[in-house]
Parts: sequence; C-alpha cells; structure tokens
Amino acid sequence: MNWRKVLINPVLGKEFRLRMRTPRSAFSILAYILVMGLLAMGIIYVMTSGGISRAGNIDSGMSRLMFYALSIAQLVLIAFMTPALTAGVISGEREKQTLNMLLTTQQSSATIILSKLVSSLSFMTLIILATLPVYSIVFLYGGVSPSQLISVFLFYLFVMLLLGAIGVCFSTLFKRTMLSVIMTYGVGLVIFLVTGLAFLFAMSIDQANYYSSGSPPRDYSWVGYLLGLNPAGAMISIFEPSFSDSAFLVQGRNLQAGAPIELWLEFLIVYSVVIIFFLWIAIRSIRPVRGRKRRKVRKSDPQPAEG
Repeated sequence: MNWRKVLINPVLGKEFRLRMRTPRSAFSILAYILVMGLLAMGIIYVMTSGGISRAGNIDSGMSRLMFYALSIAQLVLIAFMTPALTAGVISGEREKQTLNMLLTTQQSSATIILSKLVSSLSFMTLIILATLPVYSIVFLYGGVSPSQLISVFLFYLFVMLLLGAIGVCFSTLFKRTMLSVIMTYGVGLVIFLVTGLAFLFAMSIDQANYYSSGSPPRDYSWVGYLLGLNPAGAMISIFEPSFSDSAFLVQGRNLQAGAPIELWLEFLIVYSVVIIFFLWIAIRSIRPVRGRKRRKVRKSDPQPAEG
C-alpha cells in the first residue's frame, strides 16, 4: 500500500479546504472557546465566592477540582459535537448524488473512509487545541502537571476516534443523514450514560448480595469492569490511579490487593477493537455492488467436468 497516497490524496485535500475555509468553522471555534472560557470563569467565581475555598483563595486542591470539572465538561462537549461532524460524511455525499462520482476515482474504499474520518476529526482536534489557553488558568494555581494535561488530551483524541468511527460507519450503512446521526447519538448515549448507570445498578446489587450472604472476604468485585467501559470513569482513573481500586471495590486485606486492570487501560483495549470493527464495516459497505458482483461471478464460473 502506498501510504503517501493514503495520507495525501485529493479526497483529504478537498475535505480540508471545504471544512476549514468556511465562516461556520471559525464561528464554531469561537463559540466553543467562549463556552469553555465562561465555564472556567464560572468555576473560579463559585470557588472564590461560594465559601468553597478559604478566604476566597484558590489552592492547589481547588485547582485540581477545577481541572477535573473542565475536563469532564469538555468530554461532554466532545460527545455532542463529534457525531454531528462525522455522521453525515458519506450519507451527505449520497444525498448530494456525488458518492458515485467519488467511487469512480482511483481512491480505494479505505482511503475514502479514512480521509473523511481524518478531515472531520482534524477540525475537532483544532477546537480542542484552541482550548489550551483556558487550561492555562489551572496552571496559575498549581496542582496539575503537564503530563496529566497531555494524557487527558490524548484521551480526548481516542474518544473522538471512537465516536468518529461509529459515525462514519452509520453514515455508510444508512442513506439518510438524519438516521445516521440518530443512531450515532444512540450508541454514544449507551457508551456515556448507560454504562455508568449499569455500574451503579450492578454495584448496589453486588454489595447487597455480598453483605447479606456473609461471603468470605474477596480481593475485588467484577462490577469495576462495567465502569471501565465508561469514558468519564476511565478519564477519572487517569487523574486518580486509586479510583480503579474504588471502582473494583478492592478490599485492602493484604498489601498486594489491587484492581485487576486500570479503568483507562480497559477502556483503550475494548474500544480499540470497537473502532477497528466499525471502520472495517464502513470500508466493506461503501462499495456493496462489488461484493454482489463477485458473488455473481463465482456462481457463473463453469464447473469442472467430472471424470
């Protein structure tokens, strides 16, 4: 495979020009930064005037709380914006009746899908990087290291890749953009909300059964695996490594007791497989006619004569 043609191709160049040179893109970045900036100012105001901090000052502990709040808020914004950017990349071409023209070019199915995905996620990445000045407010008060900030931003990129792969897949499978957007938001709702509710429900049942049955002490509970599927839980485990032990209900009856796996690591492993699966479906489904033609050719092949 010629990786230069995959990374630098007409499809990707066209998508970059159409997406980055429109006034709507500039206004989207401006609106996003304003929301994050107002949120940061609101958090500072609450901490200084709401009696949370002593004498109206923000120490390193309050700075960490502000960093957590900003990170969770940005994660929610990513969950809302990424499907809107990726769920119509292929169905939109189909609705404009330009998909057939795109498929007649020399670009492979993988090149088309990956170019559409990269162009959409690059705009979202630009928005995320534009919020770095907002995060710089946190460094004024300390409590957060640059490595933590880098880890959180890399986690954002992975979540965007996950939602983008799901959006591109549904955009390829469904002819209407609206249906693709609804399905993408539905799967995102399961990932962000249902997994967290399932963890809380399973933890309450597990704790009730454990204490009522009088079972012997255990090292950890299985319920932590559910929280490892939730982006918020995985991101908190990046901030606080001990959060994984709390999620698995680790009982420190010995010094070696601990979580069987870090929540963020479980998140990366499981959803890496999900990303590959959805991208594979999208690449296979963008040219459905080719698969039918191959099956017809195989059926029409003359059978060898016996004897």
